[in-house]
Amino acid sequence: MLKKPIIEVNNVSMRFNLAKEKTDTIKEYCIKFIKGKLFFDEFYALKNISFNINKGEAVALIGVNGSGKSTMLKIIAGVMTPTEGNVTIRGSIAPLIELGAGFDMDLTARENIFLNGAVLGYDRKFMQKNFDEIISFAELEEFLDVPVKNFSSGMIARLGFAIATIVKADILVVDEILAVGDYMFQKKCKERIAKMLEGGTTLLFVSHDIKQVKELCTKAIWLEHGILKDIGSVDEVCKKYEPDYEE
Repeated sequence: MLKKPIIEVNNVSMRFNLAKEKTDTIKEYCIKFIKGKLFFDEFYALKNISFNINKGEAVALIGVNGSGKSTMLKIIAGVMTPTEGNVTIRGSIAPLIELGAGFDMDLTARENIFLNGAVLGYDRKFMQKNFDEIISFAELEEFLDVPVKNFSSGMIARLGFAIATIVKADILVVDEILAVGDYMFQKKCKERIAKMLEGGTTLLFVSHDIKQVKELCTKAIWLEHGILKDIGSVDEVCKKYEPDYEE
């Protein structure tokens, strides 16, 4: 019997309503709403997208800015609900979508490890057991009791990545997280991702760095203005996409 895909995206569309005119205050908004004078333009970030990803695949979502990549990732991660269609996920997800997601910027790194762990579904005992490994990977031993609001984007990325990948998730969702940090940190992240892939984790990866895409992924999904442009092997799809990317 054929195994079902670990990710199924079925006819997904995401519509946003863009206000036609500026509303400066909540009072003005409420008055217009009551009078039926709020007018919007419909904008589709995604339009009738369908694809499947099998367990253990390393798949890149590629496309220029505004193509709908991050919106697609957020729908898959359960952060957003599509306007139309549905997504079926068969497994646990470790999402690395936005820097600092799940962090309280006024709390210290130490406090945020336990907070972010709770957001990801890990209990305090588990986080205490893995605390030293998280700090060691993130290389933040000297900044444990510093509020995260004082961290650079690279430091926040290191902390978020270390927490999200402390256990083997079925699906790892990564959005541009490797675009920050120094070369050595990026190398450590790639090595950890490669180890997770060897263990059967499925990777869904977004990056504007085509070199990174080819290094980590075997399959690519090309989105353009919210439409599925192409899907196939990473080399074939990237070859078609690169003229648009360079432009």
